[in-house]
Amino acid sequence: MVNINENFLKLQDSYLFVTIAKKVSKFQALNPDKKVIKLGIGDVTRPLPPSIISAMEKAVLEMGNLDTFRGYGPEVGYDFLREKVANFDYIKKGISLTKDEVFISDGIAPDIGNFGDLLDLNNTVAIADPVYPEYLDVSIMSGRNNIVYIPF
Repeated sequence: MVNINENFLKLQDSYLFVTIAKKVSKFQALNPDKKVIKLGIGDVTRPLPPSIISAMEKAVLEMGNLDTFRGYGPEVGYDFLREKVANFDYIKKGISLTKDEVFISDGIAPDIGNFGDLLDLNNTVAIADPVYPEYLDVSIMSGRNNIVYIPF
């Protein structure tokens, strides 16, 4: 028999972004004359710059060619990217750093979850309040019960 992870039942009923969208809709309905600038969900208000579009088009073409296709990258990131980060963000500014000291990940959320997996479930986790919901959800889903909120 397959059992579910009971920790999922401890999650809040509504995801933060759904709650934000409902509150914004309600506010706009009650205040149609007010202009709302949405910052809570990463509301995109401007198109991508031409340099980004060009880089993305180039990358897509590279992935469509057998000679330049890369597939999944190494767990620490592609060497060419790690070298560029080291050179542009550090060496160029006088900071001694090698590409081997640069780690490229797919984002902070998976990294926080992975880092938490290294630690015993009985450790206390301190979470800022408010917080991006995924950080709290990852702790709850993994079965951590010792969560302390740090107000801002």
